[in-house]
Amino acid sequence: MRSLDIAGTGMQAQQTNVEVISNNIANMSTTGFQRRRAEFQDLIYQNLRSVGSNSSDNGSVVPSGAQIGLGVKTAAIYRICEQGTLTQTGNSLDMAIQGNGYFQVTLPSGETAYTRDGTFALSPDGTIVTADGYSVVPGITVPTNAVTVTVNSSGQVQATISGQTTPTTLGQLQLASFPNQAGLDAQGDNLFLQSGASGTAVTGAPGSPGFGSVMQGYVESSNVNVVTEITNLITAQRSYEMNSKVITSSNEMLQTLTNLR
Repeated sequence: MRSLDIAGTGMQAQQTNVEVISNNIANMSTTGFQRRRAEFQDLIYQNLRSVGSNSSDNGSVVPSGAQIGLGVKTAAIYRICEQGTLTQTGNSLDMAIQGNGYFQVTLPSGETAYTRDGTFALSPDGTIVTADGYSVVPGITVPTNAVTVTVNSSGQVQATISGQTTPTTLGQLQLASFPNQAGLDAQGDNLFLQSGASGTAVTGAPGSPGFGSVMQGYVESSNVNVVTEITNLITAQRSYEMNSKVITSSNEMLQTLTNLR
């Protein structure tokens, strides 16, 4: 019976859906996290009677035919690139992007990774780094005798040195943008890598056309909406139950068939 296999694909699809939802909920407090959405497509169809085929010798055409679908498959797990809420932290090295763009991070391998997580700190030599100690491009170093560090909305980093009244410019942050943000390759640790689907990174100063501005002393919260996720979870659970009932009903039909004498 086809219904057994069809309902089986439905249960597998809803299992994937629940896994995506659970990952969203688990990361509802993760800085810079962008929620995911599972997308599905129907599988191939079996033609019991082909649509458009001739039904007689005089040229009459079958108007609709008879096609039986064979279930569902996971097509993609799409990342929703919506702006998360900005939360004030009071830490002068924390930064959030208001708008489009990603901070650039240099990995130990020399590759450039991209992140929306602006929870930065200083390394032992005073370089601005991520929570894992990776240098933030372009590798800005804060002097040990700096009294305050300020970052304006254009990403210019300045420090007031002890004994001086005029701030010293330390460097300029550069953001990266992509033609297809959803195509970035997630690596964990709030980092992404460029991929063939994302397109080539385009860099620019914060606040320039196509790029968001930098907010000092803020971090971007996850864009997960708990109410939406719980609603989706209930829907996925009910869909899973309905597919399981189809398997139960198909099994009962097979039992009826085998009990015939």
